[in-house]
Amino acid sequence: MPGEGFRLDGRVAVVTGASSGLGAAVARSLAAAGARVAIVARREDRLAALAKEIDGLAVGADLLDAAQVDAVVPRVAAQLGGPEILVNAAGNIFSRDRAEDESAQNILSTLVLNLVAPFRLSQAAFGHMKAAGRGAIVHVSSVSGLVGIPSIPQASYAASKAGLSGLTVELAVQWARHRIRVNTVAPGFFRSEITDDLYDTERGQNWLRRNTPLPDDASPEDIVGAVLWLVSDAARYVTGQTIAVDGGWTAR
Repeated sequence: MPGEGFRLDGRVAVVTGASSGLGAAVARSLAAAGARVAIVARREDRLAALAKEIDGLAVGADLLDAAQVDAVVPRVAAQLGGPEILVNAAGNIFSRDRAEDESAQNILSTLVLNLVAPFRLSQAAFGHMKAAGRGAIVHVSSVSGLVGIPSIPQASYAASKAGLSGLTVELAVQWARHRIRVNTVAPGFFRSEITDDLYDTERGQNWLRRNTPLPDDASPEDIVGAVLWLVSDAARYVTGQTIAVDGGWTAR
């Protein structure tokens, strides 16, 4: 039947960054497709409401803390079963400084949250996916990892997101023999906690519209379809890819 390839019935999924925005939208989409979803974020109060809504498991964890990162997958496996799906949607910008002024601490925090934590969670999920004979990992990157963005200093953020594409191709090749697929989605601009300042000013909105070929503002729901496709059997022969969902930003 049409659409059956997108069903995720019986599969356990882990979604990080699920306390708001894209992560929450992804969690809702995977649950609607039949997955049992564990949602991970630092703000546990927000997780509790979403977990109740989707009948999922809330896992409070600060992904800047290595011990808390390492505890996520074992907890999910103990309570829901071994994960076959991992969506690394957590990320943040710790500095708006120009590259020459970024502090060592902000650079390190950015890389740890945006790149190291996804790598560690992928390692933790690997054994469960190998045992299941299949798995799908999706990293959420950004167009900032593909092209420079004029007027927005974000060197460490861009480096961390570009790193996800490198991690993606390497894991995809190493783990393909286990039928574990690894891909990255690189969203363009949409309103989020990171981009609120752009959308809250007329100047920012005009800048976005001038640089985005499609004439519509994006929302998290515009990104979710690509993630659902990549974690489902509909994309069973897709691995090692970074897919921009950006309204044409990188096509200019």
